[in-house]
Amino acid sequence: MKQDEFMTKVGQRADVSLSAAEALTAATLQTLAERISGGEAQDLAAQLPEELKPHLTGADEPAQPFDAEEFVRRVVERSGIDSDRASAAIRAVFTTVREAVAPGEFDDVTAQLPKNFQELVGAS
Repeated sequence: MKQDEFMTKVGQRADVSLSAAEALTAATLQTLAERISGGEAQDLAAQLPEELKPHLTGADEPAQPFDAEEFVRRVVERSGIDSDRASAAIRAVFTTVREAVAPGEFDDVTAQLPKNFQELVGAS
């Protein structure tokens, strides 16, 4: 999937502008990189558009063990999305990521997240 197609899908799903979709995607991927192992973040980055790769690299190791509520808080802070719409917007990013990568790769990412992330990442 190309960058413009990825952002268009996120924007449509989250019902936000293209620039808001870009900010939301960057914030979600940066926060995800903090939550999963660096190796898994690299594997995910390898399957996403080139422009998104920097958002998944550079997080400190080991992965930080925060919950879904903290994930949402960090994305809200980074992206500026309204906190009332944040969960649905994050889900739009994860849905688009799921479409853009091999099924096994998305499963590998979600395997590193606790059950309370299920609402954010959507059904497998």
